[in-house]
Amino acid sequence: MEESTKLKHRDNPEYKNLMIRLNRIEGQIRGIKNMVEEDRYCVDILTQVSAIQSALNGFNKMLLTNHIKSCVVEDIQVGNVEVVDELCNTIQKLMK
Repeated sequence: MEESTKLKHRDNPEYKNLMIRLNRIEGQIRGIKNMVEEDRYCVDILTQVSAIQSALNGFNKMLLTNHIKSCVVEDIQVGNVEVVDELCNTIQKLMK
């Protein structure tokens, strides 16, 4: 995966909300690791994996919405319409 050198300053509420979601997801991952170590039933683990996938989707939706409302709008306002192609490619990757 290629990494951009661009940076994005997030306001405090956005940052806090994203970090809360990531910390929750991190805790869920640790929980699954413990379940595997404890030889828990496969269906129980799969149920937790599904919950994590849902949480990641929620994180992606929030981040994408914030990106469109800030980064994309700002780039278009200064004439950088290439950001639309970048956005389309990003959405295509997320929908795989």
